[in-house]
Amino acid sequence: MQGRLRVEPHPEAVAAVVAEQLLTALRQRARLGLATGRTMEPVYAALRERLQQLPAPQRRALLEGWRSFNLDEYVGLGPADPASFAAFMQQQLGGPLALEPGALQLPDGRAADPDAEALRYAAALAAAGGIDLQLLGLGSNGHVGFNEPPCSALAACRCLQLSQATREQNAAAFGGDPAAVPERAITLGMSEILAARRLLLVVTGAAKAQILRRALLEPPCAQVPASWLQQHPQLEVVADQAAAAALSH
Repeated sequence: MQGRLRVEPHPEAVAAVVAEQLLTALRQRARLGLATGRTMEPVYAALRERLQQLPAPQRRALLEGWRSFNLDEYVGLGPADPASFAAFMQQQLGGPLALEPGALQLPDGRAADPDAEALRYAAALAAAGGIDLQLLGLGSNGHVGFNEPPCSALAACRCLQLSQATREQNAAAFGGDPAAVPERAITLGMSEILAARRLLLVVTGAAKAQILRRALLEPPCAQVPASWLQQHPQLEVVADQAAAAALSH
């Protein structure tokens, strides 16, 4: 693979490394591409802690320039729904950091026409100048964002059906019931992800070890959408020892 692999002993150490990278990017006035999910919770906690330790004027200066774009949102859910990604981002970053309205950009899951909303969101991202640092998690079936397999490297921002595997993986936010997880989502495509200037893939836990191995060490293919990341010249992977265990075999 192109890019760099950094292995840390445990998820908290991974979160510390990633939070430092996000803080550096904010100091550089970078546009962030953000992700949701359990892997990101300790990352955002570590970032909050670092920001809150800064002198107030310095923190304000960083936060006033904040402009981020999230990867995805469920169709049918708006910010008032606690299971929406908009609510997750407000809980993790928007509220605690007192970010300005509009600082955290996401697709509108309540849009009447999700396909048109996907086009609008892609256009808004392009108009802003694209993403400088894209944060990514890894789905158990190899998806990044909600780019479900099979997915080509050219797939653009769109509304799509979520796989059963993904709905099961995300059921915790819906009372543990996969059937309660929305069937569709709007996601940035592999084309927008690969257009980011830097990619930061964050993977923790033994359950992700085999899919991480496939994503990084096997030839890129549509069945493992994350494998397209190998082609990016500025890919960095930060994983804990449990997730990286299969990479040396």
